[in-house]
Amino acid sequence: MSSMKMKNQLYEIFIVFTIILFFAACGNNKTKTSVESDFTPNPIVREKQEVNTLSIGAKAPAFNLPDENGIFVSIDDFKQAELLVVVFTCNHCPTAQAYEERLINFTSDYKEKGVSVVAIMPTSSAGLLPEECAYSDLDDSFENMAVRAKDKGFNFPYLYDGDDQAVSIKYGPTTTPHAFVFDNERKLQYVGRLDSIEKPGTANADDLRRAVDELLAGEPVSVPVTKTFGCSVKWSWKSDWAKKVNKQWENKPVTIEMIDDAGIRELLLNPTENLLLVNVWATWCAPCLVELPEMVNLQRMYGNRKFEFVTLSSDDPEKKDEALAALKKVHSPLKNYIYSDADRYKLIELIDEEWNGGLPYTLLIEPGGNVVYKLHGAVDLLELKKKIVEHPLLGRYF
Repeated sequence: MSSMKMKNQLYEIFIVFTIILFFAACGNNKTKTSVESDFTPNPIVREKQEVNTLSIGAKAPAFNLPDENGIFVSIDDFKQAELLVVVFTCNHCPTAQAYEERLINFTSDYKEKGVSVVAIMPTSSAGLLPEECAYSDLDDSFENMAVRAKDKGFNFPYLYDGDDQAVSIKYGPTTTPHAFVFDNERKLQYVGRLDSIEKPGTANADDLRRAVDELLAGEPVSVPVTKTFGCSVKWSWKSDWAKKVNKQWENKPVTIEMIDDAGIRELLLNPTENLLLVNVWATWCAPCLVELPEMVNLQRMYGNRKFEFVTLSSDDPEKKDEALAALKKVHSPLKNYIYSDADRYKLIELIDEEWNGGLPYTLLIEPGGNVVYKLHGAVDLLELKKKIVEHPLLGRYF
């Protein structure tokens, strides 16, 4: 056999072997996307039980939980860390949101010092009400954890414990956020707050940093336990209370009243102290009916703050009963109006001279009439929630 022929054969064998290895690797290693689709949240309601916070010196309970992308993360993944910081936090709580930037900065500052940080979301959706999300654009669902992690650029794993709360029960956080610091033997050395001042920009996770610095220096933690302030953990057995509040909402009457030209002008001037959301809709408008339930839910979320949602039906006034029936179907127990004149073009000019008349049409109006958001067509609900909660009249923090 000539040397050239032998080289060609060896080259062909090399190519085949490389292809086999490539496909084997593809078959044995799941991509992040494929793993994401494997996890489906399934919250359950547990029987009420006593929850006690871990005591100093206690061993860190094991965990193996999905992160915001559905990839499971275990306590064993942090074996090489000198210290492990576990922080229980969530999306909806204003205090938790107030500390997000500080936790990101802490993680960045201590990463090269052998300190690993992991956040765990302990909330059960069965125990969380829309009214409790008044300071956020997001609830604590698994899906929304990914949104918050991306929005804020979390540099630590954000784990979901909302199904059975088994891990959270073992650690015993009382509020969000609640920090637990474990040494290299995974024994608890500090438990409590990140620092004592909620308002962002006024503190820098000072209590947490002090405890970690002392441990890294080989010293005992001078203040091993501090009290925490924030939203209480929403345990699943609180679902009875949630059902009660939901029932109260469902029992509120749904009405509709006529509004004339003068009434619309006054409405749009917004003489109140609230941020006013106005949605123009009609019973024959399919996108209107699809988005209306979620729009109504905004009143539940933000209605106890400086916010009000109002619906305005553009149906013919003779169709008032049909409009009312549609509102009852989505249960809209708030201010619902129907224009008293059958002239739709007149209504268009009253609402907004720049509006082409297509439905739905939504406006967010400050006190005094300044429009800060308007949209022709179905809203991007997340974008709208951010516009509302980040407006100076509301805000994410106390």
